[in-house]
Amino acid sequence: MQSSGRFTHSMSSAFAGQLEATRRTFLSSHAGNAGLLALASMLAGQRSANAKEGAGAGHDFSPRATSVICLFQNGGPSQMDLFDPKPELQRWHGKPYPAGDLETHFDKQKGNVLGSPYKFQKFGDSGMELCELLPHTGSIADEITLIRSMKTGSVDHEAALRMIHSGRLFAGMPSLGSWVTYALGTENQDLPSYVVLSDPGGLPIDGEKNWSSGWLPAVYQGTVFRSGSSPVLNLQSPDGVTPDLRRNQLQFLETLNRRQASRYPENTELTARIANFETAARMQTSVPELLNLSDETAATRELYGLDNPAISEYGERCLTARKLVEKGVRFVGVYLSGQPWDTHSRNAESLKGLCARTDQPSAALVKDLKQRGLLDSTIVIWAGEFGRLPISQGTDGRDHNRHAFSLWIAGGGFRQGCVYGATDPFGYASVENIVNVHDLQATMLASLGLDHSRLTVPYDGRDTSLTDPEVTHARVIPELLR
Repeated sequence: MQSSGRFTHSMSSAFAGQLEATRRTFLSSHAGNAGLLALASMLAGQRSANAKEGAGAGHDFSPRATSVICLFQNGGPSQMDLFDPKPELQRWHGKPYPAGDLETHFDKQKGNVLGSPYKFQKFGDSGMELCELLPHTGSIADEITLIRSMKTGSVDHEAALRMIHSGRLFAGMPSLGSWVTYALGTENQDLPSYVVLSDPGGLPIDGEKNWSSGWLPAVYQGTVFRSGSSPVLNLQSPDGVTPDLRRNQLQFLETLNRRQASRYPENTELTARIANFETAARMQTSVPELLNLSDETAATRELYGLDNPAISEYGERCLTARKLVEKGVRFVGVYLSGQPWDTHSRNAESLKGLCARTDQPSAALVKDLKQRGLLDSTIVIWAGEFGRLPISQGTDGRDHNRHAFSLWIAGGGFRQGCVYGATDPFGYASVENIVNVHDLQATMLASLGLDHSRLTVPYDGRDTSLTDPEVTHARVIPELLR
């Protein structure tokens, strides 16, 4: 801290003297601790460097990605209706499920086999089969890796969300975005390194836990940008406050914050808040320009469907995600309100509406990144927390399924036009080239140049990581990468 120069003109000399005395007291009492903090910071940097060095060990691929965009589909999209065609479902439609017992979430509502209401068709040179509701995703079939053999650990939304975001079924652990930003840092000091683009309709199920930094310093949690005219609360100065006055206010506030932080160096929430205030000051000029989409070309507006009221809102957020990574943001999460893909009833009708809303903007993002030369350095992942069952719930719904689900990934060194893994004839369980959530996380980190087994932080008496390979046996799947 400094008590002269730019601060003393904004405070009384008495306060300045008190501040100086406080500084002398702090340094005399805690100089050794300050050295330990500096050492801890250097060791954290070394851990990040070590994590990078071993990322590609034993594999013949080169880490490429520097950022991630997660298009998260809350609720659990139906794999057999969208990504994983199952002729057996059509043949057994309306009949009792013939292949043994099923694990169900709502046991009393178990029905007969439910065939897919929509047709599948082949797309691209790869011949990837996708639902007719996904023509735009079909147009990027030769860019994506479609994983049909995912598995997770829970059929409860909250636990499954925590699993796919943080690698654990219980709350309080750092999210994938937090691990990535902790390891890679930031490329743009004027913006947060981890941004969440929220749905104007509200938060997803489990809310802020989806992008929590857990026990990592709070500065690594996701910063929410809201839709509308005020994306970041309290970012703009009140009416009547001149730039000079605002600058003096911020300088005085910084002095108070630093003084408080010196008293409580263990309070990461406080240090994160101070860092966020400083970033917010810089964001006053950078964010309005970044979020202004009015000067986008007609071709870009058409690509994302910005002039189509049915999809414009999701399209704007996908376009904003591209602009964020273009400006150096490491991790961007795009979420939906509630859990709209949770099709316990009206499965066919719900899928039709959701695909109409998300299909074009999701594909547009991949196309836009590619034409700007950003796709190789950006991982785009389209995923939910689990899948659905091959039998009906009630008359026209599907229950939760943790044994099989599908997702797709583009860019970042992932293979192009690739279908990986397979499920049984009814789509209930992954049976070939199974990918669990921990394997997916390990592989994504590898694409970012990070070794999941070496990216660790001491916590609760042990070195803890995102994938916890000693327990989960998580592994990088080189067949997913090129």
